[in-house]
Amino acid sequence: MKKFVVETYYTCSFKTIHTLDELNEGVLENLDTRSDGDVEVIEVKLNNRKTKKLGDSLDVSKKEDPKIKEKIEPQFPKKQVLKQFSDTKPANTQYNGKRIKMPDRRKGYIQKASIGEHKIYLHTGEYNDGKIGEIFIDTNKEGELVKALMNNFAIAISLGLQYGVPLEEFVDAFIDTKFEPSGKVDGNDRILSATSILDYVFRELAISYLGQEKLAHTPSINKNNSIVEDNEHEDKFLNIVKNITSKGFVRSNYKSKLVDLSDIRINLKSKS
Repeated sequence: MKKFVVETYYTCSFKTIHTLDELNEGVLENLDTRSDGDVEVIEVKLNNRKTKKLGDSLDVSKKEDPKIKEKIEPQFPKKQVLKQFSDTKPANTQYNGKRIKMPDRRKGYIQKASIGEHKIYLHTGEYNDGKIGEIFIDTNKEGELVKALMNNFAIAISLGLQYGVPLEEFVDAFIDTKFEPSGKVDGNDRILSATSILDYVFRELAISYLGQEKLAHTPSINKNNSIVEDNEHEDKFLNIVKNITSKGFVRSNYKSKLVDLSDIRINLKSKS
């Protein structure tokens, strides 16, 4: 049998952390010559591979040559590389780098609220399955520059959602951002205060579409009822309600929004 050696080439990005007793120009000039820093691997990328033929007839039962094994193994700490790769989230195969456009006629809701004296209108758009795919943010008492920035920011978030970026990523990025206007929130039954407009917007989206009750300041009216998930055994009427109702508007609590009229009978008498 033929045997080959595969050489794998990596590009490793790392940073060196030095602890200094004092900070001045002399210490900074000699910083690169010091060997007492802590090295931390930031990113490891696979560049290419090369194959070398060792021989035409080698006994497979022979022990592996340690020199060959040393060539194949990358020359950097294994634990750090494995941790770096494990932290990488798998790509969403549903989107596969392609944009899934919103339907022409779509569901959604509008939430009006105010932070201080600033009114904010949050518009959402949903796919047919109830997943959020776009947002619009309107404000008053703001200059044209701020309005344009908020509108284009909403467009960027919408494009990210349509290309498969999970809403959770945006929530983690913008929750607790701090800038004015901030403070007390009026007009929203679940959010009482916010540190900025972005904090308020993504806190509202997380509660309505992700069911993250920990971000709300008031308890849910239907807190004992878990979020209804899609399955094959759901009631047909409930599925119809899901298809025509905004998931964000009812905050996934479809059952609590329904009125049971199954025991009510209406007698219609014709006039003589």
